[in-house]
Amino acid sequence: MELLYGSIRDYAWGSRSAIAELQGRPVPSAGPEAELWLGAHPDSPATVDRGGERVSLTDLLVAEPGHWLGDRQVARFGTRLPFLVKVLAADAPLSLQAHPDAEQARAGYAAEQARAGGSGGPGRAEGRCNYVDPYHKPELLVALTPFDALCGFRDPQVSATALAGFGVPELSPVVAALRAGPAGLREAVRALLNWPDADRAGLVDAVRGADAAGPDAELARELAARYPADPGVLVALLLHHVRLTPGEAIWMPAGNLHAYLCGTGVEIMAASDNVLRGGLTPKHVDVGELVRVLRFEVLDDPIIVARPVAPGVVCWPVPVDDFALHRVTVDAAGPEVRLPLPGPRVVLCHHGKVAVDDGTGAVTLGPGQAAVGPAGARTLVVAGTGVAFVATCGGGPTTRGKSDFPELA
Repeated sequence: MELLYGSIRDYAWGSRSAIAELQGRPVPSAGPEAELWLGAHPDSPATVDRGGERVSLTDLLVAEPGHWLGDRQVARFGTRLPFLVKVLAADAPLSLQAHPDAEQARAGYAAEQARAGGSGGPGRAEGRCNYVDPYHKPELLVALTPFDALCGFRDPQVSATALAGFGVPELSPVVAALRAGPAGLREAVRALLNWPDADRAGLVDAVRGADAAGPDAELARELAARYPADPGVLVALLLHHVRLTPGEAIWMPAGNLHAYLCGTGVEIMAASDNVLRGGLTPKHVDVGELVRVLRFEVLDDPIIVARPVAPGVVCWPVPVDDFALHRVTVDAAGPEVRLPLPGPRVVLCHHGKVAVDDGTGAVTLGPGQAAVGPAGARTLVVAGTGVAFVATCGGGPTTRGKSDFPELA
C-alpha cells in the first residue's frame, strides 16, 4: 500500500467545513469543498509519490495495467480503474439527476460522437452533452453524518395527495396522472419538465405561497427559494425524501431519479461522468433523453442497511461488479482485521488511526488520508484503532456470502 493524495472539487454546493475538518485543516476553507476524489478518473485523478514528485494514478494504470489492475480486471474494464471513491459534502441541494445503464451509455456516447465527428460530443464545451463516455454510473452513498436525499419514485398516490394539497389548479392534470398509479408517472414527469417557460415562475411561486403544511410543503418551499422558476421543485415531490443516519446507505442504479440535499457521505460509483439532469440546476436539461432513460417504477425502500460480514466488517451489497465497499472498525477488542478482498484497493480512513498492509508495504493513515494498493497483493490487514472504508472491484468474497470469511465459518 502507498499513500494516495486525492483531488478536491470546488462545486458551489459544497461545504466549507466538512472535508477540511475530516483532514484536520483550518475551518472554514477558502472556498466550497464539495467532493474529495480518490481514484483515477481523468478529470481529476488522485496521485501517488514517486521520488518526491506526484504522479497521476491514471498514468500508473496505463503504464502498468497488469500490476495495478490484474489480468481479470483489464480483460473486463480495460486499463482504467472501474470505480471512483469520493467524500461528498453537500451544504446545498445538488441537481435532480439520473444515469444511463451500460447499453444506453454505449449507444448514447457513440451517437453523440458520430454527430460531432469524433470531436468529443456536440455541445460539450457548453455543457450540453449528455454522454461524455461510454460507461454506466451506478452509485452507492454511505452517510457519515445525518444525510438528506431524494431517491427513487414513491407511491404516486402519496405524491398526488401532496401536490393536490397546494390547491394550485394548474397542477390538476399532473395530479390526475399520478392518481392513475405507476402508469401515470411518465406523464406526470413529462408534463412538469415541459411546463411552458413563461409560466414556470408563476407555478413555483403559487406552490411556495400555498397554505400547506407538512414535510412536502417544507421541502417545496426550501427548494423554491433556491430555484424560483424550476419545475424540478415539483418533480422532487414525486420522490422519496430520506434522512439517513450515519452508516445507512442509498443505492442509485441506472434510471433512478435522485438528488442529494445536505450532509456528508462516502460515495462509490462506476467511473463515469454521464449525468442526465432533471432540474434544480442552471445546467443543461434534456427532457426527452432523461424521460427515455428513467425507470418509472415505485421504489419500496431506498435505504440500505449495512450487512455484517465478519467481526468489525460490514458491507453494502450491490448488484454490479464495478465496485464493492466495506467499512472496517478496529479497536482494543479487535485490533486487527484481515480482508480477503481482490485488488486493486483504495482505503480511506474516516477517524482514528489505522495501519493498512497488503504485503507490498504498510501505511499508517489518519482521518481523511487514503492509500492505494495493486492487484495480486496478499490479504489486506487493517490494524490500529479507528474506522476505514475499503473500496475494491466487485465480485469479491463478501459479495458472495458470509461463509467466505473464515471468522464466520
